[in-house]
Amino acid sequence: MSSKDIIRKNKTKLQDILCGNYKLILDKVYEKELITQRDYKNLKSINKENLSGHVTEMVDTIMDKSEKACKDFLYLLQTDQAVKETFLDLENLQLRGTRVLPAPVQTTSPDEGNMEPECKRQKKDFYKINSEPVGCCLIINNEKFPSLSVENGKLRRGTDKDAESLAKVFSWLGFRVLMCKDQTKDRMDQTLQCFASPGDAIQVQDLVIKEWSENRFTDLQQLPHHGDVFVCCILTHGAQGVVLGTDLEPLEIKEIKHFFGATDQSPLTGKPKVFLIQACQGPNMQQRVLLNDLEEDSSTSIPEAADILVALSTVEDYVSLRDEDEGSWFIQSVCEQLLEQCPGGEDIISILHHVNDQVCKKEGSIYNKKHNTYIRAKQAPELHSTLRKKLVLLPKST
Repeated sequence: MSSKDIIRKNKTKLQDILCGNYKLILDKVYEKELITQRDYKNLKSINKENLSGHVTEMVDTIMDKSEKACKDFLYLLQTDQAVKETFLDLENLQLRGTRVLPAPVQTTSPDEGNMEPECKRQKKDFYKINSEPVGCCLIINNEKFPSLSVENGKLRRGTDKDAESLAKVFSWLGFRVLMCKDQTKDRMDQTLQCFASPGDAIQVQDLVIKEWSENRFTDLQQLPHHGDVFVCCILTHGAQGVVLGTDLEPLEIKEIKHFFGATDQSPLTGKPKVFLIQACQGPNMQQRVLLNDLEEDSSTSIPEAADILVALSTVEDYVSLRDEDEGSWFIQSVCEQLLEQCPGGEDIISILHHVNDQVCKKEGSIYNKKHNTYIRAKQAPELHSTLRKKLVLLPKST
């Protein structure tokens, strides 16, 4: 039986017992890092008529996280001396299950005194996320390409749908979401270097930036700060190894990563930096299908610095596909999988594996101008990572 199932089985009795001292148990689960600082503040301030409502919210918050969080919660209830002395009735509950709390093993190793507790080792496997907001999510959304003819894609129709979907999901995950629209190559270069520059506050006075607020993009109200995670979503045309500005000039993706490389001055050194790139990487079409109103995007990169994750919408030499009304396959799948997987504590790389699988299963028909015919096409995204730890993004408590 899983830890979550054990908690669910004992939930009513557990809540009755923990009502005896809600403040103590809340402080303990926060002390053991079973909930975030944001969770802790919300659980302290929730408006419930009785203690039972407060305890229910706390237990539900833990259950909505990962199986590991549930396991650690059960471990706390059975091993913490203050908890055991305060909640005597816990002894009457069956909180043990298969592999939940293995019997302690006596070691005779001479290095025993130097051994690190398992819980501390596990915590080191995850990036720490304590800032509020979690960090910045920057969206570079290139829709209008003046030098292109209408038939060649003057407008990247559907890209606003992608930007809106990204804004909703990353706002839900506790990020401050900012957007720059229709940037030339030099402007993209300037924007990215600005967000990578030293200093806690990001100096954006010379940039035209919109901020997601109250379910729409509005004028920027105050300077953003870096936080614990940086996410950059680039929606544009591209070619192998580059993304294109609205002037069709190329900006190399390896140069973008270089901006965010670890330095002694960078506020993002040691922190995860995630790049989601919706753009083509070449002219070729992966055989098998898309619908008639889909368009091509035209990017590739090889991560060089630590703590960088680059998720590309398609593999090298191939186009990336975008629906004029519904947005791109890749970005829409990213948003869908984040919404589905983040509440359970899934890490970002595992989520992007789900994205790859989902996009690879899609197919439709697209008109091939070169051969003057419709062909069946598919798409395979590509993922490169130098992340040193697991990155888990949890929904913002409401």
